[in-house]
Amino acid sequence: MGSIISAIGTSNPSNKFSQEQIFSFMKDAHQLDDNNSRRLESLYKGSGIDFRHSVLNDFGKERGDYDFFGNDLGLEPFPTTSKRGDIFQSHALNLSLTAIEDCTKNLKNFDKKTVTHLITVSCTGMYAPGLDIEIVEKLGLNVSVERTCINFMGCYGAFNALKVADYICRAQPTSTVLIVDVELCTLHFQRENTLDNWLANSLFADGASAVIVKNEEFAEEKLFEINSFYTEVVTEARNEMAWKIGNHGFEMQLTNKVSKQIKSGIKNIADKLLKKANLAIDEIGSFAIHPGGRKILEVCDEVFKLSTLQNEPAYTVLKNFGNMSSTTVIFVLAELSKKLKINKSEEQIMSFAFGPGLTFESMILKYA
Repeated sequence: MGSIISAIGTSNPSNKFSQEQIFSFMKDAHQLDDNNSRRLESLYKGSGIDFRHSVLNDFGKERGDYDFFGNDLGLEPFPTTSKRGDIFQSHALNLSLTAIEDCTKNLKNFDKKTVTHLITVSCTGMYAPGLDIEIVEKLGLNVSVERTCINFMGCYGAFNALKVADYICRAQPTSTVLIVDVELCTLHFQRENTLDNWLANSLFADGASAVIVKNEEFAEEKLFEINSFYTEVVTEARNEMAWKIGNHGFEMQLTNKVSKQIKSGIKNIADKLLKKANLAIDEIGSFAIHPGGRKILEVCDEVFKLSTLQNEPAYTVLKNFGNMSSTTVIFVLAELSKKLKINKSEEQIMSFAFGPGLTFESMILKYA
């Protein structure tokens, strides 16, 4: 039998900033003249984002009062990768535990001792002994729980976690898999005045999510049925999106050509996924698309001729939270589940995420 997503939970840092506040911070950080300030402001206003969360509180302050970034011109002393990693380690566990609590609170007979597998996901922070071991200790999981860490894959990392969970539950039907995905993207904002940094700094935010996956036969609660996955990498577009470790945080390479690559390739990906799932496109009722940016969502709307309602969850998450890297698509699924619960409708759902490679990840779910 197949696998079931039984529950989803989310959490965000308490610091919530408007896009206008972050623009003001970045204008000063990039040391822009009036012309470039207007260009940057236009980018922020057209982002489709109203608010973002961060573990940092500097974005609501004036230079001179910063706690994390340097207070001299150019944010000197600019935080090192080590300092950013320390902040990740100090916040990741609590955000994860909050997401887990949100995930499990509505499960009738959830017993943490029944969790057999733990999968953690992040591309914004790593350390060892890691978040996985901290969760085992603080949550009180069995010390024999099997752990898998999916790191540094970018915005599609949650898809790989769901695949691994699906494989486990199909192979070992009595398994209970807990997925925890935490991304603290704002730790890695960069100051250099480049288009890559303009784009990245205008989009990314912090958040965490948790998911329980079980075999259908043993799942008491059923949120989404997992049907099929399909992935492809477009190697000729590898330079359009990249992520590497630098001396002052993780550095994003992100061009404005990503949406064009998605537009030219996503229909072919969808066709192969649908064939694998034995479905037709007109059987898809809703979409759960990783909101990498407003332009990406608009491209998907155009290619699939989506109605406003079909892609509404992704726009809602983008508006309220920004792009939280790999955890964002789980927020979209959580938002979609609220809508489908109200409508009480069983729907086939097509989901996508995109990341370095250039990688396309896709899956078919059914609201249960």
